[in-house]
Order: sequence, then structure tokens, then C-alpha cells
Amino acid sequence: MATKIVLNGEVRNEFGKGVARRLRVAKRIPATIYAGGAEPKFLTLPMKETTLSLRHTNALFELNFGDEKAMAVVKDVQRNPVKRIVEHIDFYEVKAGEKIDVEVPVFVEGTPKGAAVAFVDIQELKVRADVANLPERIVVNVEGLTDGTKVFAKDVVLPEGVELDVENAEESVVTVEVPEDATESTAAPETAAAPAADAAAAPAADAK
Repeated sequence: MATKIVLNGEVRNEFGKGVARRLRVAKRIPATIYAGGAEPKFLTLPMKETTLSLRHTNALFELNFGDEKAMAVVKDVQRNPVKRIVEHIDFYEVKAGEKIDVEVPVFVEGTPKGAAVAFVDIQELKVRADVANLPERIVVNVEGLTDGTKVFAKDVVLPEGVELDVENAEESVVTVEVPEDATESTAAPETAAAPAADAAAAPAADAK
């Protein structure tokens, strides 16, 4: 189930760079709520609480501002390129029971067999889900998988009620393989053993 976060904001009636600077000094973040073809709504949100809430991927927000209330998901976050503070947030308003497309980060759990390592080929997987059931992450279990194994998009186990929404279901999401450096380090002792064997044979030749 999606993480639900409640933020209490204020209606925003002023715009421009100067206003944005004053808001940042006042520890407020300007935000806009878009809703299809309807007119956007403008508000400000508390900086600390809002910044912390953005740690949750695909969270469902209840935004309260003035006499209005909106249920929304984050559409875009603008950050200062140097200080990395949040400068503006775009939300997309949703309705209860609505299904939307979201991109979910992919993680792996478990240990592959032997020296094999799991590599994530697709960092985010596109899925479709109810707004009340938006996943924060998708976990692929690689326990015991062997070198050369691939986990394709069609094989990923999704949370209940979540549907895969990609163009190519045969695309590799996770690849399990033995890294080249691991193969080289394993072969090195065998190569080094050859000169030692030759040296051991030398006295026997002299004895004749």
C-alpha cells in the first residue's frame, strides 16, 4: 500500500523569482497542483516536512491549503543544482480508485551462487497501479541464481494489484554473472604454478 503523507500548506497568490527567494528564507517551498485540463492550483508547503516526505518514492499526498484539499502524487521536483535544496514541486492531482503509471526503483535481495554477482540492468521499472497501492520499490530475489541467469521484466514478481507497463516484457531487469576480475583472480594461481613445477623437475635432470 502506498505511503500516505499529509501536508498542510497555504494558498499562493504571488509569483516570480523574488517571491520564491522570500519563501525560501521563510522556510517555505512553492508548489503547483495540476489536474488534467483544469486550472492549476498554487500553494506553499513547509520546507522541512516536505523535504523529508520526498524520501518516499510514489507516496500519496493529502495536501491541505486554505479551504481546499487535494490528493496528489509528485510529478516533478526542482532542486538547486549546487545546494540541492528543493526549490519547487509539481504535483498531479488524483482521485480515489484511479490507476496511474509510475516508475519504481529496482532492488535485489539474496546471494547468487558461487562468485556470481547480480547486476541491475533497469534502474526503474514502469508499472500501473491504483493510487492507493503505489509501490515504493520492486525487489528481485537472486538467491542461488547461477552465472548467466537473466531475470526478465515478465518474470518480476510484482505486489498485488500492480501491473507491468513496459513496451518489451522480454527486456532484462537483472543479470547474474561472474565478473571478469573474479575469473582472472581464480586463474592466476594455476598460471603461477607452472614455473614452480619446472623448477622441481630440474634436480632430477641433473642427477642423471
